[in-house]
Amino acid sequence: MGQNSRPVCKLCRRAGQKLFLKGQRCVSPKCSFERRDYPPGPRGRDRGRRRRSDYGRQLREKQKLRQVYGVRERQFRRYVGEAERMTGISGDNLLQLLERRLDNTVYRAGLATSRAQARQLVSHRHITLNGRTVNVPSALVEVGDEVVAREKSKDLPGIQEAVAATAAGGSLSWLEVDKDARRVKIIGLPRREEIDCEVDEQQVMEFYSR
Repeated sequence: MGQNSRPVCKLCRRAGQKLFLKGQRCVSPKCSFERRDYPPGPRGRDRGRRRRSDYGRQLREKQKLRQVYGVRERQFRRYVGEAERMTGISGDNLLQLLERRLDNTVYRAGLATSRAQARQLVSHRHITLNGRTVNVPSALVEVGDEVVAREKSKDLPGIQEAVAATAAGGSLSWLEVDKDARRVKIIGLPRREEIDCEVDEQQVMEFYSR
């Protein structure tokens, strides 16, 4: 994904909920959504009370999901198309594909405080996949894959901060994490109930079926 130079806190306010785009700041008193939980702009308070059309709701859910995972529109459309071709519920398939991205896996394992930071770690070649250095954040992990921080990168301040911040956090059933070794093994596939993204994925699929 290309660099996003816009204030990401405005994305949370426009979505009407926290998207957790800035890591630890989102759970601190500095979070701007805590102070202004209405859309940005001079008439933001009024716009927050408007009733949306079906199309507006579908568009908002789609934009929200894109912004959470940091995916551009063209790539997101490809994920939607692939989800529709897979067996099972297309909305669940879409979320599973997004969760299996390498940058998201690094974030879910607690090696980064946000997906943006995880994307930077991958892009700057601090992460290996099955022993090979990978700099493609959108690479999809498979069951049995092993994601490890490179030896010279294990003590980076960002990784140390993330490990300390998530030390008491819960684990996911599809990841086997060794935080001391900065190693993650994929032992299953993400389940919908483990994905803490507050989005109506079926609305997203309906948006693209119009």
